[in-house]
Amino acid sequence: MQIFYAPDITSKSCILSETESRHCIRVLRMSSGDPVKIVDGAGTLFEGLISDPDPLRCGITITGTIKDFEKRNYRLHIAVSPLKNYERFEWFVEKSVEIGIDMITPLICSRTEKAVIKAGRTAKIIISAMKQSVKAFRPILNSPCRFDEFISLSHGGVLMISHCSNKFSRDKIDAVCPKGQDAVILIGPEGDFSEEEIEKALEKGFRSVHLGRSRLRTETAGIAACHSVYSINQ
Repeated sequence: MQIFYAPDITSKSCILSETESRHCIRVLRMSSGDPVKIVDGAGTLFEGLISDPDPLRCGITITGTIKDFEKRNYRLHIAVSPLKNYERFEWFVEKSVEIGIDMITPLICSRTEKAVIKAGRTAKIIISAMKQSVKAFRPILNSPCRFDEFISLSHGGVLMISHCSNKFSRDKIDAVCPKGQDAVILIGPEGDFSEEEIEKALEKGFRSVHLGRSRLRTETAGIAACHSVYSINQ
């Protein structure tokens, strides 16, 4: 069954956006009476039937509602440095949404090469990945935040900074993050965090962690961190 995205559904019917309507009617060639599923980004999965197969304003009659669809018992926030090759950052966003993440913050570090975020384009990737993996909660993409400001904010859950420096002792994520616990993980740029940044994070209560013996690219490290927390909670 096809999955569509429609926020703010408040009645027994809804109208899909022009983009979703065109995909539904023109691309998938669906017609009146065909069953669909819709996610609203706020945790609800709707079942419905096409009532008006208009390629600009497709009408849906809601037939069923599942609230808190597959809601996880933890929240995950990853703050990751943007990348010079923006497609690699988008790859991280796409895959982390598929695995399960609640919030992404582009983290501007001392060694970040390019701090530009294409918010509109990335939002489309988030919605597409959310539909593909049948997620009813839409992850939040925050505005870029400088490292010093981010670590000074109030965060809930286990705070972790993943890095490669041998100057600091590091634990595996599953040694510091128990099942069912919210988590915040910092992932640095290609040149890693500076020692000064690591020290500042540790002073703010962040735990020093590693992602295994391999040296990973930033986007791969983000996915590995996301999957580590996912695996802990299975």
